[in-house]
Amino acid sequence: MELNDSLKVLCGLSAVTGREKGAASQIAALFEPLCDEVRTDAFGNVYASCRGEGRNPRTVLVTAHYDEIGLVVTGIEDSGFLRFAAMGGIDAKTLPAQEFTVFGREPLYGVIGAKPPHLVSAEEMEKVIPIDDLRIDIGYSGDEAKKRVRVGDVVGFRFPVIEMKNNRMASNAMDNRSGVAALLETLRLLKGLRHDDHVVVAATVQEELGLRGAVAAAFSTAPDLGIVVDVCHADMPDAPPDDQFPLGKGVAIAIGPIVHPARTKEVIELAKRERIPYQLDPEPGDTGTEAAALQVAREGIPTILLSIPCRYMHSTVETISLDDVRGTAQLAARFIAAGPWKEKEGGTTC
Repeated sequence: MELNDSLKVLCGLSAVTGREKGAASQIAALFEPLCDEVRTDAFGNVYASCRGEGRNPRTVLVTAHYDEIGLVVTGIEDSGFLRFAAMGGIDAKTLPAQEFTVFGREPLYGVIGAKPPHLVSAEEMEKVIPIDDLRIDIGYSGDEAKKRVRVGDVVGFRFPVIEMKNNRMASNAMDNRSGVAALLETLRLLKGLRHDDHVVVAATVQEELGLRGAVAAAFSTAPDLGIVVDVCHADMPDAPPDDQFPLGKGVAIAIGPIVHPARTKEVIELAKRERIPYQLDPEPGDTGTEAAALQVAREGIPTILLSIPCRYMHSTVETISLDDVRGTAQLAARFIAAGPWKEKEGGTTC
């Protein structure tokens, strides 16, 4: 399957954070032809394992979360409108005039309406409507809505996957289905490369609720090295220049206290040697990614963070470059195959 087709499938899945299990079997099916074993844990993480060919193989864990931000129904009004709360980091400004799927007893189409400008006062025009004041309209009366929807049902953004010019794609779930697509590409590349170490790629859950799936994955696989694939902020109008990375210019390699300095230096050296485009991402503190969870899991795991630039993060039009996804996978696969940490540390430790 071509990369753009993989992304269409992945972004078409619904996996609102904390309610991802419905997508797990479909992700497992994508992994299956590319590895030796696939399994799903009780949490919803999906693992694909490839055996190493070395005499004393270690374990490399590569993670990318597949959960997405969404909403949860908190109340059903007599009018039929649904009250809701955010699941993950959502900017209330992005919600009015959006389309949704409400996962009730059956999937239902819903919209969050916006008051017409004819009815909005000058004072209201300057304000963001709080989430508590917004409602989802599913087109039913109160009695009918209560038959079809329950408090606790999740709500996902409804947005098609769009192929754009210049090798770019947009969707509401590029954070982080583009990372999962990079996992697929990494597995595909590893099939043609000799690697001494066991490799486990994990599509993880509940990253948007606090990196929970990555913690479970770290304890489940006991890795000697962790590679985290996520998104970072791409170039956008009015964004701080130091916090954005241009689309199509390569994977962003994090540098900072959350990531392992020696392993990061090695991956940068390999990118230079292999002429894989990359950008440097200074991270002075918590990256907000699974790298923070892996770094301190178990006895501590040496970790690298590779980020795919993504415009308009946590909106319905998250936009990435396919070139950056491919470059991320190339760097991860070649780093795993090269195993530079063994040469420098006598093969005893990562």
